[in-house]
Amino acid sequence: MTKISPLLLKLLLFLIFAGWVSLWLLKPTQLWTKSWKLAEKKTANSFLTQSGLNLAVYTFPVIAIAIVGFVYLELKKKEPTSRKGRSSLSVLSNPLVVNKYIGILSGFEILVVSLFVIFLAWTFYARISNDFKKMVPMKSFTLSVWQYKLFRVATRCGLLAEACLALLLFPILRGMSIFQLLGIQFESSVRYHVCLGTAMILFATLHGGGTLLIWGIKHSIGDEMWKWQKTGRIYLAGEITLLTGLVIWITSLPQIRRKRFEIFYYTHHLYIVFLIFFLFHAGDRHFYMVFPGVFLFCLDKILRMIQSRPETYVLSARIFPSRVIELTLPKDPRLKYTPTSVIFLKIPMISSFQWHPFSITSSSNVDQHTMSILIKAEGWWTSTLCNMLHSKPDSEAGQMRFIQVATEGPYGPSSIDFLRYDSLLLVAGGIGVTPFLSILQEIASTRSNKNVLPLKIQLVYTIKDSQGICLLDPVLPHVFNAEQRYLQLKVFVTREHQSSRSLREVLNEVSEIQNIQFVNKGPCYAIYGLENLRWMSAFLLVASVVFLAFLIISNHVFIKTDKKSSEPKTATSVVDILLICSFALALISSTLVATMWRWKRLREEIPSFSEKESKAMKSIEANRGFDQHEIHYGARPNFKDIFSQFANESNVGVFVCGPETMKESVATTCQLRSKAFQNEGQDHKPFFSFHSLNFTL
Repeated sequence: MTKISPLLLKLLLFLIFAGWVSLWLLKPTQLWTKSWKLAEKKTANSFLTQSGLNLAVYTFPVIAIAIVGFVYLELKKKEPTSRKGRSSLSVLSNPLVVNKYIGILSGFEILVVSLFVIFLAWTFYARISNDFKKMVPMKSFTLSVWQYKLFRVATRCGLLAEACLALLLFPILRGMSIFQLLGIQFESSVRYHVCLGTAMILFATLHGGGTLLIWGIKHSIGDEMWKWQKTGRIYLAGEITLLTGLVIWITSLPQIRRKRFEIFYYTHHLYIVFLIFFLFHAGDRHFYMVFPGVFLFCLDKILRMIQSRPETYVLSARIFPSRVIELTLPKDPRLKYTPTSVIFLKIPMISSFQWHPFSITSSSNVDQHTMSILIKAEGWWTSTLCNMLHSKPDSEAGQMRFIQVATEGPYGPSSIDFLRYDSLLLVAGGIGVTPFLSILQEIASTRSNKNVLPLKIQLVYTIKDSQGICLLDPVLPHVFNAEQRYLQLKVFVTREHQSSRSLREVLNEVSEIQNIQFVNKGPCYAIYGLENLRWMSAFLLVASVVFLAFLIISNHVFIKTDKKSSEPKTATSVVDILLICSFALALISSTLVATMWRWKRLREEIPSFSEKESKAMKSIEANRGFDQHEIHYGARPNFKDIFSQFANESNVGVFVCGPETMKESVATTCQLRSKAFQNEGQDHKPFFSFHSLNFTL
């Protein structure tokens, strides 16, 4: 039964998702409009009310996906790990378009984008064609035909912005099952969030700009833009929404986000103002279409805030050359995470509000009590941390001051793709090697007792100077182990021109790594991570039921409905305020439950970390019993030759993490070599599956 349950849940997830998509496709049609009006009349005076009906139909399907998704992931974890063959969807994950302006697009991404564009076109066509058939110019504006058409086009652009807003928050759900079910890196999903946000602002600007243009033509802009109507669209709220969205979008541009992160961070919290005034402008009926993302995002935010409250301390630090540091944090031995996972870190001594993501470089199967991350000092926050570690000791005894931290995560995909490949090609540039360190440790730790891992692994590592090789220190015991013949390392040092030194000699000459052991004061709680998946599912279900109960009760108490027309007599803004209050009460009650549960587990189950459990300081002098690795000076890797070495392999996973130019080069070579092997007419054709990893937002 346990083998069938995940399949049934997977089928259930697909059916719920298909039903939710069907609602969006049917919504612009007259058939749906007529059917929906009849349904609202029937439920207007029932216990469910119109608001309850909207919530149940438009919002709950997505919440159901998240609830069922948690159960599915829990059952999937208990399934035995087995070697997987080539997936039928692997072809769609390979790059089809490689362009320096739009980046790397896989077949799956192109398919999803195409379907979404078709959906937007269908929604716009269905609405605008019906508007043009009516062709009844607005009497209050005395609009001509072309003015009326322009006005309706601007209005319908608002629906396209609404569709983008409905999906906007899903890619940045860190702890919810929707993010884990997608099986993608969090940093990669941020790109979809950015694209959806840009499209939403574009359509919203066309919507607002077109409306203001018509008002300006009719010399009524001064009268209309300040209106706060009792019923219908509230124009002033829409203007505030548009201005807030523009501020958020402008401060999110790379030129501001990378140089003035604080401005980006603080203005992004204006999303609260944006969503509230969007509700007042669009009304509760339209808001329920975008409410699933808002609901899940708020609950995700609450759980992350509760998770980060028990602060911990940095156990030890190592300072590498080139201003790179490794921090070791305490971890509960029961916490398991997948390679390429990301943890968010906040250090109150540097900033009380800023959270920064870092790839975890250690494996939870290797390091039971600790977790490690690598940080390169590039911006203000990371440079401040580096300078803090270089500061003098606090006491004459030579003890370094403690560094208190708060953590969120770890977050990672639900499945590890490298398990299904016969061979792996890992390409890294500089600090981009960090996601691969956990992969290599995971493979080395389980290879001896499980025959489910790749038979050949090649790591191509490109750095500017030879001192950057020290970043490989966490995996050097595995790299230079004579028994690990499956692993080959190729290092390319681009800015040095020395050809006489071997890789072993370079490692012996690398500057000494500075080790710092902190003396922490007070209790030190181990990082526990997210809650149990089944508990998360129950928490989400209870929160949605509580919100529905508050909403129905408030509607019955405060809203009076016209029995003939089934339309509420109360002002639309009052209905919106009741929705906000019901949501706030549901969030408060859910927060109390989650906080009590978290602190109960913290007190009873999560032990304080003992300094004796801290792992010993690692040394770069690893076991170097086998020298099969290469180092090249003054050159970049020739990916054509590298790919040719896999001609005898059948299923090769290609993972790349580094600068965009490197990713584009690897993606292009992956395309060309796949076509070349096919044209050679060999019976045995290697299949390359491309995956792009990110290490910066």
